[in-house]
Amino acid sequence: MATTERPDVRRVIESAQTVIDRNRQRIQRGVDILLAREEPPVGVTPKDVIYSRGTLRLYHYRPMTSEVYRVPVIFIMSLVSKPWILDLTPGQSFIEYMVRQGFDVFMIDWGIPRPEDKRLRFEDYIEDLMPNCFEQVQKVTGEEEYSLFGYCMGGLFTLMYAGVHTEAPIKNLVTAATPVDTDGMGLFKAWSDPRYQDVDRLVDSMGNIPPELMLRSFEMLRPTDRWFSYVRLLDRLWDPMFVYGYRVMYKWTNEQIPFPGETFRQYTKDLMWENKLMRGVMTVGGKPVNTQAITCPVLNVSAQHDHIAPYDSTKAVLSIVGSEDKEDVVMKGGHVSLVAGQNAVNRLWPKVADWLGERSV
Repeated sequence: MATTERPDVRRVIESAQTVIDRNRQRIQRGVDILLAREEPPVGVTPKDVIYSRGTLRLYHYRPMTSEVYRVPVIFIMSLVSKPWILDLTPGQSFIEYMVRQGFDVFMIDWGIPRPEDKRLRFEDYIEDLMPNCFEQVQKVTGEEEYSLFGYCMGGLFTLMYAGVHTEAPIKNLVTAATPVDTDGMGLFKAWSDPRYQDVDRLVDSMGNIPPELMLRSFEMLRPTDRWFSYVRLLDRLWDPMFVYGYRVMYKWTNEQIPFPGETFRQYTKDLMWENKLMRGVMTVGGKPVNTQAITCPVLNVSAQHDHIAPYDSTKAVLSIVGSEDKEDVVMKGGHVSLVAGQNAVNRLWPKVADWLGERSV
């Protein structure tokens, strides 16, 4: 006679309790997100403002080691994103990591452009603001040389600066997700086509490009990503670590800032339309940007699946510099995961620290 196995009542009860607990946590954390309760702290690595001008702030991060490398490192952010993507929460901060590795770290935070900042142009950054910041770093450290790390558009600024100021004492240069070849910019290139985009009318009528327009343009590159992220969040609301990470990245993604109008006009015409930096005919304030005159060590890091600065646009950095000591690194991940998150912790951060460490004594 066949026998029927009796269910393990205790196991059934434990399983049911797990489901109940997870659903309770989903509700609780879902309400916290909707009401923006207990927002994760960001950009909290200890620092001092050593120079300010308008919206610009130059940060000097306080040392965490008894000895530091001789050559300071200056991080340069994009104009259209808040800089704390490089300084997320404790334990997940690229800046904190570099400080703990013994580097003397600085960062240029461009701030949030005001309506009057619509007049800012490439030359204001390359010929005025950046040189002033670098002079402040030299005064604070007593060192003439400095290394530059440029992320996204910040990488374009580092290349332009080095290409104009060919005698500047740049010890090392690191570019990450830096789109030098706009022919590889995919949808951004198509949307910027002068047949469809009247950039003069856009800037003349709006001044600074609104952050909402920048955010929606990024979202349109992958229109389903936001909805899939909501589905993943709903499924993992019970997981505090997942929710914490989601809230941090969601906060940064949605806190876009305006793009200074005249800079946007230049960026569109000189780079998106004419690809001048890649072609070697770029000028800033009437001065040629000679990237072939860049001879310091250069490390270029690209993300294999970057949809904002596609690999086809970032892979060409080393081809436009004259350095003999240069290295190209392609890493898995996207535009943000290249510099933040577990992928960056295990890949980019150690690579940059090792590469700079060998060249910063």
